[in-house]
Amino acid sequence: MIRFAALLLAILVAAPARADERVITLSSTTSTQDSGLFGHILPLFTAVSGITVHVVAVGTGQALAIGARGDADALLVHDRVGEDKFVADGFGIDRRDVMYNDFVIVGPRADPARIRGLKDAREALKRIAAAAAPFASRGDDSGTNRMELRLWKSAGSDPHGGWYRDLGQGMGATLNIAAAMNAYTLSDRATWANFKNRQDLEILAEGDPALFNPYGSILVNPAKWPKVKYNDAKTWHEWLTSKAGLDAITSYRINGEELFFPPRPATTH
Repeated sequence: MIRFAALLLAILVAAPARADERVITLSSTTSTQDSGLFGHILPLFTAVSGITVHVVAVGTGQALAIGARGDADALLVHDRVGEDKFVADGFGIDRRDVMYNDFVIVGPRADPARIRGLKDAREALKRIAAAAAPFASRGDDSGTNRMELRLWKSAGSDPHGGWYRDLGQGMGATLNIAAAMNAYTLSDRATWANFKNRQDLEILAEGDPALFNPYGSILVNPAKWPKVKYNDAKTWHEWLTSKAGLDAITSYRINGEELFFPPRPATTH
């Protein structure tokens, strides 16, 4: 009985603390999660704001859909076309550039499609298709998947057949499957840098301006969804796009390599 009373007292004491806790929901991409960026910057934000950020890491298409339902307070995603539509449709406000990096095409060391060293992503994809070399596609309507499909289209290719695997997986899982299959895939550079199970995979094509990968922060529109935690989300949004937030982002490195960079004018249109 004494133990039960002590447990009940502990619950009653803890309850107000949980009620007072400030938590926002951030709908974001698997690349920001799988790269390790959130593990680095979120504790820094919480330390200065007292706000905890709960991340729902999914593909950008799903992240935008979650925001459109009012089930998140803010978004951090990487598909500018989708972001602009999200705001234009009234679901989000105050879209801001946050950072950028780039995509790379990774593949097996043997490189059956002979793309090693190419700086033309479209040509690399043409060669992969011509060789019917195994290619692992995220297939999850993520920002990475949307970029991949745009590249195939601009290359004049319609990938299909047994060599093209549509996985419906996040970036980390897709890289694991690509490693097991000895397949090519498109990855953001940060997730690749944090990926440990590379086996025979390596970067084979990079450096094409078409592989530019900007990220944007958006607040879910409180006029559309009054239940959102707008004030705390705005605190996050403003910190993320401030010098303090940018310093936190650019200080994240893997083996000394900076993986995310300050936004540049090319991300704005």
